[in-house]
Amino acid sequence: MATPDPNEPDLPLLDNGVSETARARPKRTSGRWRLIFVPAIMAVFFLGGILGLYFQPPGLQAAFRTLGLEPGGGTDTPMAVAIEQVTTREEVAVVSEGDVVALGRIIPRGDVIIVSPPFGAGDARIARLNVAVGDVVGEGDILAVLDSEGQLQDAVETANANLAVSEAALLQTREQIRASRVEAEASLARAEATNALAAAELERTTALVDRGATTRATLDTAIARAQEAALDVERARATLSRYENGAAPVQADIALAEANVQAARVALASAERDLERGRVRAPSAGTVLDIHVRPGERPGNDGILNLGDTSEMYVEAEVYQTLIGRVVVGDPARITADALPEPLAGQVVAIGLEIGRQSITSDDPAANTDARIVDVIIALDEAASTAAERLTNLQVVTQIDAGRGE
Repeated sequence: MATPDPNEPDLPLLDNGVSETARARPKRTSGRWRLIFVPAIMAVFFLGGILGLYFQPPGLQAAFRTLGLEPGGGTDTPMAVAIEQVTTREEVAVVSEGDVVALGRIIPRGDVIIVSPPFGAGDARIARLNVAVGDVVGEGDILAVLDSEGQLQDAVETANANLAVSEAALLQTREQIRASRVEAEASLARAEATNALAAAELERTTALVDRGATTRATLDTAIARAQEAALDVERARATLSRYENGAAPVQADIALAEANVQAARVALASAERDLERGRVRAPSAGTVLDIHVRPGERPGNDGILNLGDTSEMYVEAEVYQTLIGRVVVGDPARITADALPEPLAGQVVAIGLEIGRQSITSDDPAANTDARIVDVIIALDEAASTAAERLTNLQVVTQIDAGRGE
């Protein structure tokens, strides 16, 4: 026990039932409440700010309008802004009143044409390619030659030879008919001359018999010769009639020869059509976009090459069925993509008539990949078409200013 200091004044001690240890302990109740209350207030303000900026309740919007402010006006960083509420799960696409946004792809006029081997080519392989990627071709140009062309070319030459033989046979038939007619005419002339001579001889013989200067036998001989000569004339006339124009025998011979010629011509035309099975022609003018096979390979399901008319470029946009009612022909459109240095301008020129399934999707794994859409075709203006002519099938984002067209 400590010894009291004799110089320290004596003070009365109060005993309130509290020990000296309890009186010496500091009070911590108010500090504990501050540690809980201050963070809670900060959390409420932070959460309220986030919810206010995201949902933008009417009061906050009215304050922004009164103060002339807009969300995100003080920063270049994009922030969440209010979008129109939709009643479906489709991920889209109204960024402001009247605007419709949809995914799309750049296509050439008439879309991409997949050029395949001609019908009946069978298992023919590519013998020669006449074009390369980027070449501009005209309608009907030979793009590739198949290895069956040689055999088909032989068939054409054979058909040509058969046609020449048939034409020669027709010419021979006509010449034979002409010669036979000349011969028949000569036979008739000779028969008529003989008949005239026999008739004159009969007349003289008859006069001599009447004068008794000749015998009856001589007269009978003259009569027989005259009758024979007359029959020869009739026979010659009948033979000549066979070669007159319109006579059945002549027409039959010529008709047969002409039919052979026509059959040979049909065979030649068929062989020439078959020859086209060994050649791949351009169905229309355009630019070669891609080639899928090389010489020696047999074309597969992808065809031989892709062809497209890149002189005019379009955008095929897939607009959700719930929004297609807003879009009309003539609406202006703005097309953007990471690969484009600047947005492209265009105009809606056609709206599909059928609801289909979405084929263009974003990279978002949560995106709806089974949405129902309507194809909308947008024609790019001249400058935009030139900028996009080498970007076929590029995925783009299309913003349509709906309701501005017709």
